[in-house]
Amino acid sequence: MTQNQRVPADMIFLRTSEKNGSCFLRTDQLDGETDWKLRLPVAGTQRLPTAADLLQVRSYVYAEEPNIDIHHFVGTFTREDSDPPVSESLGIENTLWAGTVCTVVGVVLYTGRELRSVMNTSNPRSKVCAGSRVALVQWTESVGLTLVGRDQSSMQLRTPGDQILNFTILQLFPFTYESKRMGIIVRDESTGEITFYMKGADVVMAGIVQYNDWLDEECGNMAREGLRVLVVAKKCLAEEQYQDFEARYVQAKLSVHDRSLKVATVIESLEMEMELLCLTGVEDQLQADVRPTLETLRNAGIKVWMLTGDKLETATCTAKNAHLVTRNQDIHVFRLVSNRGEAHLELNAFRRKHDCALVISGDSLEVCLKYYEYEFMELACQCPAVVCCRCAPTQKAQIVRLLQERTGKLTCAVGDGGNDVSMIQESDCGVGVEGKEGKQASLAADFSITQFRHLGRLLMVHGRNSYKRSAALSQFVIHRSLCISTMQAVFSSVFYFASVPLYQGFLIIGCLAQSAGRGQEGGRGPRKWHTVTCSAPLCLSEFVHIVAISFTSLILTELLMVALTIQTWHWLMTVAELLSLACYIASLVFLHEFIDVYFIATLSFLWKVSVITLVSCLPLYVLKYLRRRFSPPSYSKLTS
Repeated sequence: MTQNQRVPADMIFLRTSEKNGSCFLRTDQLDGETDWKLRLPVAGTQRLPTAADLLQVRSYVYAEEPNIDIHHFVGTFTREDSDPPVSESLGIENTLWAGTVCTVVGVVLYTGRELRSVMNTSNPRSKVCAGSRVALVQWTESVGLTLVGRDQSSMQLRTPGDQILNFTILQLFPFTYESKRMGIIVRDESTGEITFYMKGADVVMAGIVQYNDWLDEECGNMAREGLRVLVVAKKCLAEEQYQDFEARYVQAKLSVHDRSLKVATVIESLEMEMELLCLTGVEDQLQADVRPTLETLRNAGIKVWMLTGDKLETATCTAKNAHLVTRNQDIHVFRLVSNRGEAHLELNAFRRKHDCALVISGDSLEVCLKYYEYEFMELACQCPAVVCCRCAPTQKAQIVRLLQERTGKLTCAVGDGGNDVSMIQESDCGVGVEGKEGKQASLAADFSITQFRHLGRLLMVHGRNSYKRSAALSQFVIHRSLCISTMQAVFSSVFYFASVPLYQGFLIIGCLAQSAGRGQEGGRGPRKWHTVTCSAPLCLSEFVHIVAISFTSLILTELLMVALTIQTWHWLMTVAELLSLACYIASLVFLHEFIDVYFIATLSFLWKVSVITLVSCLPLYVLKYLRRRFSPPSYSKLTS
């Protein structure tokens, strides 16, 4: 496969042209995440001199049965051309799922309906922000310890004395949401000392490190400042101790059944009586004016739900920092449930709480929606704030859809990542925030903004004005149509419901007098026809000019209603009003062959048009004034 080529099938990563064997791929078409993820080849095939040597290797791959989990894989790679056969464990870091983009050489594992992208309906991995790591590296650099370089097998550090320290990475234990910690085993090349370093959440590390009397107190102090706390510890290992651990670790990774459990058990054998080194507190800085924006939305009567892929602790901390949940507000953390009985008990416990924010994970949410959809949505909608953590993209869209169905309210979804696209498209109004995650959300949204703080002005100013202007325009269209329809109905009822239109290009009523003698007054024929088309000899005083009077009143009524509705006058609006009136007057002059211009200039025409126009406009304006006078809207205090 070449660079930027999309993977056509689920594969095992065999070899890459990169010297250290690392490869980065995108999974935006798989789980919506746009960040680059690290993948590693099989060590035995990566060490081959050339890619052509792969054809000479006799090997086979044992892979688990196809399943829907895109974040877990168990398999082994065995070479039969060695004596004895050499087996290597295969994990998620050795896979290339279909739909990703990379540059590698691989062997096809699954195709067709067995692809993970086809079978996947489970929770995708949450977005991982490297901001905390960057902050820690920058801080160590500020005190004189600089990270010079790092690859998959080694790292180099520069001390304040300009000395280079070389370390060999022996083992790396990535962070998982279940363990809430990560570790690394390194060897100091200058001394040969082997050290096991670990960092993790304080609630987990408290039972791993040696007893001390200041850990809980300092963690509480940092948490009250809104910092993300990490506990760092180490443990020195003897060579024999490490060799014993490595043998058990490799054996556990080669296990086909219960591999994860066996690997975790081996790692936990090292995680005891570790030496506490330090605590780190990293501020998860929000965008500018997030707090006042959320406060504005709440004051406007808008309920805010936070749907995120972060873990529970991170989501809760973010909600507090953004003041989505106030410091003194009670928080009900929905316990992790896996069956109907547990969900029923937890819902009953939640029902007894009043005026508290709800924090629930995606797994528990899925169980509740499966068995108690109506009860859960009823209770959740009563909460002042709801935080859903570890949410998959499909769950976000499902929540938006349920809110629309259960409450009947309009929903607005705001997101900045590719995994927010389904939620944005499901909502009544989607807003995409351009950020580091890319522009997938902004391209799929109805509105795009560059900062979250712009959401307040988008809804409170532009949204309100757009709604009021659209409503006013719709009312004018309906008003005009009702006026014309009513006038046509009255006209038809007066004339025995004759199917004659009241308004048309021009009204022509022709009459042929059968008694008129042929050839008589032939020279005056055209002038006689003109008097007939003007209806002068056919109608009485009320009917002769009904079209001119009613249509003129209709035009003046609409123009006057527009003028009374406008709150901020612009010179273009003034020109439009005058130009509309001028066009109508000009049409009367130029269509003098079909309209009695002399009658228009009479006092009878003027007072009739004036009375009809006032009767049409004045009552509505008086009612609107009385309503604003005795029942003013809530925002009138701001303008007074």
